Amino acid sequence: MAPGNTPLIHHTVLLHEAVDALVTRPDGIYVDGTFGRGGHSRLLLERLGPGGRLLAIDRDLDAVAAASAGDTRVDDPRFSIHHAPFARMADVVSAAGVGRVDGVLLDIGVSSPQIDNPERGFSFRFDGPLDMRMDTSRGESAADFLARADERHIAEVIKNYGEERFAVSVAKAIVARRESGSPVRTTTELSNLVAGAVKTREPGQNPATRTFQALRIFVNAELEELEQGLNAAMDLLVPGGRLAVISFHSLEDRIVKTFIARESKSVFDRRAPFAEPTPSRLIALGRVKPSDEEVAANPRSRSAVMRVAERTDVGVAP
Repeated sequence: MAPGNTPLIHHTVLLHEAVDALVTRPDGIYVDGTFGRGGHSRLLLERLGPGGRLLAIDRDLDAVAAASAGDTRVDDPRFSIHHAPFARMADVVSAAGVGRVDGVLLDIGVSSPQIDNPERGFSFRFDGPLDMRMDTSRGESAADFLARADERHIAEVIKNYGEERFAVSVAKAIVARRESGSPVRTTTELSNLVAGAVKTREPGQNPATRTFQALRIFVNAELEELEQGLNAAMDLLVPGGRLAVISFHSLEDRIVKTFIARESKSVFDRRAPFAEPTPSRLIALGRVKPSDEEVAANPRSRSAVMRVAERTDVGVAP
Protein backbone atom coordinates (compact mmCIF):
# COMPACT_ATOMS: atom_id res chain seq x y z
CA MET A 1 0.00 0.00 0.00
CA ALA A 2 1.04 3.60 -0.55
CA PRO A 3 1.29 6.06 2.37
CA GLY A 4 -2.01 6.41 4.20
CA ASN A 5 -3.08 2.91 3.07
CA THR A 6 -4.10 4.27 -0.34
CA PRO A 7 -4.36 1.46 -2.92
CA LEU A 8 -1.48 1.40 -5.40
CA ILE A 9 -2.88 2.40 -8.77
CA HIS A 10 -1.23 1.68 -12.10
CA HIS A 11 -2.24 3.56 -15.23
CA THR A 12 -1.33 1.47 -18.25
CA VAL A 13 0.47 3.61 -20.83
CA LEU A 14 -0.43 3.38 -24.54
CA LEU A 15 -2.91 0.64 -23.70
CA HIS A 16 -5.01 0.50 -26.86
CA GLU A 17 -2.18 1.56 -29.16
CA ALA A 18 0.02 -1.31 -27.96
CA VAL A 19 -2.65 -3.98 -28.21
CA ASP A 20 -3.81 -2.71 -31.62
CA ALA A 21 -0.23 -2.90 -32.89
CA LEU A 22 0.46 -6.32 -31.44
CA VAL A 23 -2.53 -8.53 -32.24
CA THR A 24 -2.54 -9.77 -35.82
CA ARG A 25 -4.08 -13.21 -35.19
CA PRO A 26 -6.81 -13.52 -32.54
CA ASP A 27 -6.05 -17.21 -32.13
CA GLY A 28 -2.31 -16.66 -31.89
CA ILE A 29 0.11 -16.97 -28.98
CA TYR A 30 1.41 -13.78 -27.35
CA VAL A 31 3.93 -12.82 -24.69
CA ASP A 32 3.48 -9.91 -22.30
CA GLY A 33 7.03 -9.68 -20.99
CA THR A 34 6.23 -7.06 -18.34
CA PHE A 35 2.90 -7.94 -16.72
CA GLY A 36 2.98 -5.20 -14.06
CA ARG A 37 -0.61 -5.03 -12.92
CA GLY A 38 -1.98 -6.57 -16.09
CA GLY A 39 -3.43 -3.64 -18.00
CA HIS A 40 -2.05 -4.73 -21.34
CA SER A 41 -2.65 -8.42 -20.58
CA ARG A 42 -6.33 -7.92 -19.77
CA LEU A 43 -7.00 -6.02 -22.98
CA LEU A 44 -5.01 -8.59 -24.96
CA LEU A 45 -7.22 -11.34 -23.58
CA GLU A 46 -10.30 -9.37 -24.65
CA ARG A 47 -8.92 -9.25 -28.20
CA LEU A 48 -7.91 -12.90 -28.39
CA GLY A 49 -10.22 -15.62 -29.63
CA PRO A 50 -11.00 -18.95 -27.94
CA GLY A 51 -7.84 -20.49 -29.43
CA GLY A 52 -5.58 -17.65 -28.37
CA ARG A 53 -3.03 -17.86 -25.59
CA LEU A 54 -1.16 -15.30 -23.48
CA LEU A 55 2.05 -16.01 -21.57
CA ALA A 56 2.73 -13.22 -19.07
CA ILE A 57 6.12 -12.70 -17.45
CA ASP A 58 7.31 -10.50 -14.60
CA ARG A 59 10.32 -10.64 -12.31
CA ASP A 60 8.50 -8.70 -9.59
CA LEU A 61 6.96 -11.11 -7.09
CA ASP A 62 4.27 -8.55 -6.22
CA ALA A 63 3.19 -8.49 -9.87
CA VAL A 64 3.09 -12.28 -10.03
CA ALA A 65 1.01 -12.35 -6.85
CA ALA A 66 -1.38 -9.74 -8.28
CA ALA A 67 -1.96 -11.97 -11.31
CA SER A 68 -2.41 -15.09 -9.22
CA ALA A 69 -4.67 -14.23 -6.29
CA GLY A 70 -7.17 -11.78 -4.85
CA ASP A 71 -9.31 -9.23 -6.65
CA THR A 72 -6.63 -8.64 -9.30
CA ARG A 73 -6.28 -12.31 -10.26
CA VAL A 74 -6.50 -13.08 -13.97
CA ASP A 75 -8.86 -16.05 -14.15
CA ASP A 76 -8.69 -17.16 -17.77
CA PRO A 77 -7.66 -20.59 -19.10
CA ARG A 78 -5.83 -18.88 -21.98
CA PHE A 79 -3.56 -17.03 -19.52
CA SER A 80 -0.53 -18.03 -17.45
CA ILE A 81 1.87 -15.94 -15.32
CA HIS A 82 5.56 -16.75 -14.92
CA HIS A 83 8.15 -15.36 -12.47
CA ALA A 84 11.22 -14.54 -14.56
CA PRO A 85 13.04 -11.65 -16.23
CA PHE A 86 11.77 -11.16 -19.77
CA ALA A 87 15.29 -11.80 -21.06
CA ARG A 88 14.50 -15.45 -20.27
CA MET A 89 11.28 -15.51 -22.27
CA ALA A 90 12.63 -18.33 -24.45
CA ASP A 91 12.81 -20.57 -21.37
CA VAL A 92 9.28 -19.58 -20.34
CA VAL A 93 7.89 -20.21 -23.81
CA SER A 94 9.67 -23.56 -24.10
CA ALA A 95 8.47 -24.69 -20.66
CA ALA A 96 4.93 -23.82 -21.72
CA GLY A 97 5.24 -26.21 -24.65
CA VAL A 98 5.25 -23.44 -27.26
CA GLY A 99 7.59 -23.14 -30.23
CA ARG A 100 7.07 -19.66 -31.66
CA VAL A 101 4.79 -16.75 -30.82
CA ASP A 102 2.78 -14.19 -32.76
CA GLY A 103 3.67 -11.15 -30.70
CA VAL A 104 5.88 -9.87 -27.87
CA LEU A 105 5.09 -6.78 -25.80
CA LEU A 106 7.65 -5.11 -23.52
CA ASP A 107 6.72 -2.15 -21.31
CA ILE A 108 10.15 -1.16 -20.00
CA GLY A 109 11.03 0.49 -16.72
CA VAL A 110 9.44 0.89 -13.31
CA SER A 111 5.68 0.69 -12.68
CA SER A 112 3.52 2.99 -10.58
CA PRO A 113 2.96 0.38 -7.82
CA GLN A 114 6.72 -0.02 -7.54
CA ILE A 115 7.32 3.75 -7.40
CA ASP A 116 4.50 4.42 -4.95
CA ASN A 117 5.38 1.69 -2.44
CA PRO A 118 7.92 3.14 0.05
CA GLU A 119 9.13 -0.34 0.99
CA ARG A 120 10.50 -0.87 -2.51
CA GLY A 121 12.85 2.11 -2.30
CA PHE A 122 12.39 3.36 -5.86
CA SER A 123 11.29 6.92 -5.05
CA PHE A 124 12.76 9.86 -3.17
CA ARG A 125 9.19 11.05 -2.48
CA PHE A 126 8.77 8.54 0.35
CA ASP A 127 11.14 7.45 3.10
CA GLY A 128 11.94 3.76 2.92
CA PRO A 129 14.76 1.22 2.64
CA LEU A 130 17.05 1.90 -0.32
CA ASP A 131 16.30 -1.37 -2.12
CA MET A 132 15.29 -0.74 -5.78
CA ARG A 133 15.35 -4.42 -6.79
CA MET A 134 12.52 -5.40 -9.10
CA ASP A 135 13.02 -9.01 -8.03
CA THR A 136 13.40 -8.89 -4.25
CA SER A 137 14.18 -12.62 -4.12
CA ARG A 138 17.65 -12.17 -5.55
CA GLY A 139 20.44 -9.73 -6.28
CA GLU A 140 22.01 -6.79 -4.48
CA SER A 141 20.04 -3.80 -3.20
CA ALA A 142 21.07 -0.23 -4.03
CA ALA A 143 22.07 0.29 -0.39
CA ASP A 144 24.31 -2.79 -0.44
CA PHE A 145 25.95 -1.62 -3.67
CA LEU A 146 26.67 1.82 -2.21
CA ALA A 147 28.04 0.20 0.94
CA ARG A 148 30.75 -1.78 -0.88
CA ALA A 149 31.54 -0.05 -4.24
CA ASP A 150 34.47 2.33 -4.59
CA GLU A 151 34.03 5.99 -5.48
CA ARG A 152 35.01 5.53 -9.11
CA HIS A 153 32.48 2.73 -9.69
CA ILE A 154 29.66 4.69 -8.05
CA ALA A 155 30.48 7.76 -10.14
CA GLU A 156 30.52 5.70 -13.36
CA VAL A 157 27.11 4.20 -12.61
CA ILE A 158 25.53 7.58 -11.84
CA LYS A 159 27.09 9.20 -14.91
CA ASN A 160 26.45 6.40 -17.39
CA TYR A 161 22.93 5.42 -16.33
CA GLY A 162 21.69 8.76 -14.95
CA GLU A 163 23.56 11.16 -17.25
CA GLU A 164 24.28 13.18 -14.11
CA ARG A 165 26.84 15.98 -14.58
CA PHE A 166 27.72 15.97 -10.89
CA ALA A 167 28.23 12.21 -10.65
CA VAL A 168 31.72 12.56 -9.14
CA SER A 169 30.47 14.97 -6.46
CA VAL A 170 27.59 12.63 -5.58
CA ALA A 171 29.93 9.63 -5.38
CA LYS A 172 32.36 11.53 -3.16
CA ALA A 173 29.53 12.48 -0.79
CA ILE A 174 28.27 8.88 -0.61
CA VAL A 175 31.71 7.47 0.15
CA ALA A 176 32.50 10.22 2.67
CA ARG A 177 29.34 9.43 4.59
CA ARG A 178 30.11 5.73 4.48
CA GLU A 179 33.62 6.30 5.82
CA SER A 180 32.19 8.37 8.65
CA GLY A 181 30.50 5.22 9.89
CA SER A 182 26.99 6.02 8.65
CA PRO A 183 26.43 4.47 5.19
CA VAL A 184 23.36 5.46 3.20
CA ARG A 185 20.53 3.01 3.90
CA THR A 186 17.28 4.89 3.13
CA THR A 187 15.79 6.85 0.25
CA THR A 188 15.60 10.06 2.29
CA GLU A 189 19.24 9.80 3.33
CA LEU A 190 20.33 9.43 -0.30
CA SER A 191 18.02 12.18 -1.54
CA ASN A 192 19.34 14.65 1.04
CA LEU A 193 22.93 13.70 0.28
CA VAL A 194 22.46 14.21 -3.45
CA ALA A 195 20.73 17.56 -2.89
CA GLY A 196 23.87 18.80 -1.20
CA ALA A 197 26.16 17.50 -3.95
CA VAL A 198 24.27 18.65 -7.04
CA LYS A 199 25.07 22.34 -7.50
CA THR A 200 22.81 23.23 -10.41
CA ARG A 201 19.20 22.10 -10.35
CA GLU A 202 17.03 21.59 -13.42
CA PRO A 203 13.72 23.48 -13.26
CA GLY A 204 10.91 21.28 -11.97
CA GLN A 205 13.17 18.29 -11.30
CA ASN A 206 14.32 16.96 -7.95
CA PRO A 207 18.14 16.94 -7.84
CA ALA A 208 18.07 13.24 -6.88
CA THR A 209 16.11 12.19 -9.99
CA ARG A 210 19.10 11.19 -12.11
CA THR A 211 20.92 9.40 -9.28
CA PHE A 212 17.86 7.34 -8.37
CA GLN A 213 17.31 6.45 -12.04
CA ALA A 214 20.94 5.40 -12.43
CA LEU A 215 20.97 3.16 -9.37
CA ARG A 216 17.68 1.51 -10.34
CA ILE A 217 18.90 0.74 -13.86
CA PHE A 218 22.22 -0.60 -12.57
CA VAL A 219 20.82 -2.72 -9.73
CA ASN A 220 18.35 -4.39 -12.10
CA ALA A 221 20.71 -4.57 -15.11
CA GLU A 222 17.84 -3.07 -17.09
CA LEU A 223 19.71 -2.12 -20.25
CA GLU A 224 21.42 -5.50 -20.50
CA GLU A 225 18.09 -7.25 -19.98
CA LEU A 226 16.50 -5.10 -22.68
CA GLU A 227 19.16 -6.06 -25.21
CA GLN A 228 18.81 -9.75 -24.33
CA GLY A 229 15.03 -9.51 -24.43
CA LEU A 230 15.00 -7.97 -27.89
CA ASN A 231 17.18 -10.76 -29.24
CA ALA A 232 15.02 -13.37 -27.51
CA ALA A 233 11.88 -11.90 -29.05
CA MET A 234 13.49 -11.92 -32.49
CA ASP A 235 14.19 -15.65 -32.19
CA LEU A 236 10.66 -16.46 -30.99
CA LEU A 237 8.50 -14.48 -33.42
CA VAL A 238 6.82 -16.17 -36.37
CA PRO A 239 6.99 -14.44 -39.75
CA GLY A 240 4.48 -11.61 -39.55
CA GLY A 241 4.68 -11.59 -35.75
CA ARG A 242 4.90 -8.22 -34.04
CA LEU A 243 7.31 -6.71 -31.52
CA ALA A 244 6.07 -3.69 -29.54
CA VAL A 245 8.34 -1.98 -27.01
CA ILE A 246 7.37 0.94 -24.77
CA SER A 247 10.25 2.84 -23.18
CA PHE A 248 10.37 5.88 -20.92
CA HIS A 249 13.80 7.44 -21.25
CA SER A 250 16.44 7.98 -23.90
CA LEU A 251 18.81 5.21 -22.78
CA GLU A 252 16.13 2.57 -23.28
CA ASP A 253 14.67 4.06 -26.45
CA ARG A 254 18.12 4.36 -28.02
CA ILE A 255 18.67 0.62 -27.59
CA VAL A 256 15.27 -0.23 -29.10
CA LYS A 257 15.66 2.26 -31.96
CA THR A 258 19.15 0.98 -32.81
CA PHE A 259 18.05 -2.67 -32.65
CA ILE A 260 15.07 -2.18 -34.97
CA ALA A 261 17.06 0.00 -37.37
CA ARG A 262 19.88 -2.54 -37.57
CA GLU A 263 17.57 -5.49 -38.10
CA SER A 264 15.47 -3.61 -40.67
CA LYS A 265 18.38 -3.04 -43.05
CA SER A 266 19.55 -5.27 -45.86
CA VAL A 267 23.19 -6.23 -45.28
CA PHE A 268 25.73 -6.12 -48.10
CA ASP A 269 28.89 -8.24 -47.98
CA ARG A 270 31.70 -5.87 -48.97
CA ARG A 271 33.87 -8.84 -49.83
CA ALA A 272 31.37 -9.90 -52.48
CA PRO A 273 30.10 -6.64 -54.05
CA PHE A 274 28.02 -8.37 -56.71
CA ALA A 275 26.28 -10.78 -54.35
CA GLU A 276 22.67 -10.26 -53.33
CA PRO A 277 22.29 -8.47 -49.97
CA THR A 278 21.08 -10.43 -46.95
CA PRO A 279 17.43 -9.42 -46.41
CA SER A 280 16.33 -7.79 -43.19
CA ARG A 281 14.84 -9.75 -40.30
CA LEU A 282 12.48 -6.95 -39.25
CA ILE A 283 10.25 -4.35 -40.85
CA ALA A 284 10.01 -1.15 -38.82
CA LEU A 285 6.34 -0.17 -38.53
CA GLY A 286 6.56 3.09 -36.65
CA ARG A 287 6.91 5.13 -33.50
CA VAL A 288 3.95 6.08 -31.30
CA LYS A 289 3.68 8.70 -28.52
CA PRO A 290 0.84 9.12 -26.02
CA SER A 291 -1.97 11.48 -27.03
CA ASP A 292 -2.42 14.86 -25.37
CA GLU A 293 -5.46 13.41 -23.62
CA GLU A 294 -3.46 10.52 -22.14
CA VAL A 295 -0.68 12.82 -20.93
CA ALA A 296 -3.24 15.11 -19.28
CA ALA A 297 -4.83 12.13 -17.51
CA ASN A 298 -1.51 10.46 -16.62
CA PRO A 299 1.49 12.83 -16.57
CA ARG A 300 3.86 9.87 -16.09
CA SER A 301 3.12 8.85 -19.68
CA ARG A 302 4.67 12.03 -21.07
CA SER A 303 8.07 10.51 -21.83
CA ALA A 304 6.76 7.21 -23.24
CA VAL A 305 7.70 6.08 -26.74
CA MET A 306 6.47 2.87 -28.38
CA ARG A 307 8.32 1.37 -31.33
CA VAL A 308 6.75 -1.42 -33.36
CA ALA A 309 8.31 -3.87 -35.81
CA GLU A 310 7.22 -6.96 -37.73
CA ARG A 311 9.23 -10.15 -38.18
CA THR A 312 10.09 -11.26 -41.69
CA ASP A 313 10.76 -14.87 -42.63
CA VAL A 314 14.53 -14.35 -42.84
CA GLY A 315 16.35 -16.76 -40.56
CA VAL A 316 13.18 -18.47 -39.35
CA ALA A 317 13.50 -22.24 -39.45
CA PRO A 318 10.57 -24.13 -40.97
